[in-house]
Amino acid sequence: MSEEAMATGVGIIGAGPGVAALHMPTLARLADRFQVVHVSDSGSGRADVLAARVGAVASRGHEELLADPRVEVVAICSPPDAHAAQVLAAVRAGTHAILCEKPLALTREDAEAAVEACRDAGTALVVGTNHHFDPAWGRAKHHLTALGSRVRSVVVTVALPPNGRYHDVVSEGAADLASAPRPRPDWNDPAVAAAIVRQLVLGLGIHDLPLLRDLVPHVDEVVYARGIPPVGYAVGLIGGGVPVQLNAVMLPGGDDTLWRMEVTTSVDTLDVTFPPPFVHAGSAAVRVRSEDGRVTEYPREGGDGYVAEWRAVGALLDGTETVEYDEILADARYAVDLADAAAEAVREGAVA
Repeated sequence: MSEEAMATGVGIIGAGPGVAALHMPTLARLADRFQVVHVSDSGSGRADVLAARVGAVASRGHEELLADPRVEVVAICSPPDAHAAQVLAAVRAGTHAILCEKPLALTREDAEAAVEACRDAGTALVVGTNHHFDPAWGRAKHHLTALGSRVRSVVVTVALPPNGRYHDVVSEGAADLASAPRPRPDWNDPAVAAAIVRQLVLGLGIHDLPLLRDLVPHVDEVVYARGIPPVGYAVGLIGGGVPVQLNAVMLPGGDDTLWRMEVTTSVDTLDVTFPPPFVHAGSAAVRVRSEDGRVTEYPREGGDGYVAEWRAVGALLDGTETVEYDEILADARYAVDLADAAAEAVREGAVA
């Protein structure tokens, strides 16, 4: 049997930059295991272009893709508000496995419905939290566990150049609360600012929230939250006595991309610096500074979180790994609860 015949057929719902720059190149690297056979979009026409590159079928909507008998695995890469419903549709269609881009859902109820449907049907489910799958994060967690050190603080700093995807989120946040879309939302309106911060936490901050849950399993209080125009937020919280800062900003003409998680413990400081989004640049970089000034830098690996998440799909299909439904649901609830609390803190801060 040829490698092509042995490869598992993948259908991709969505044809945006993440599909073009990340998922399709990743699947090309794993061509002995996966083959893109179908790509769909919502009517933009981008699916035609992407499908033509790999000899796949293109369609509109997700119905035709889910009815394609060659599609065994569905990658859901559509806008976040469609994720949960498309997971349910894929389960109903009998899909063997689903890779859903983050976030899994925008509400607790939708997350629970999606996970329980997959659990009941025995459908393998992976959420594409690429930072959590990054091999460097596993190395960082091992370091923290080996020393038995107590986490004292966490700071996540994200500085990005302009990205249409997140600028759209801001516009949508304003449009949800107005009779007509406003390209420049009124950040002084507490309801608008709260909606934008919530969407950005679930659309941008979501990259690191499963990692944060590893370190701070329970959030006791969101102390402050505010939006940072034109696209950004600052959120401060406390969980189990550990203070956490989540900072993100996207400025035209700003500095080069910086995506860093700094974990201060009782004995050292751990820096995990992730590669820029939408590129394949290997794993994150891990650097440890001990109290006595010694610095340890772990070598970066060639593989990244995108490859690792697709290898996880393969392992689930092969039965060599077990789907962690409870962990997936706990991550989704954590993210939604934090986004809700941040939005409420924005409203309360405005009132104060």
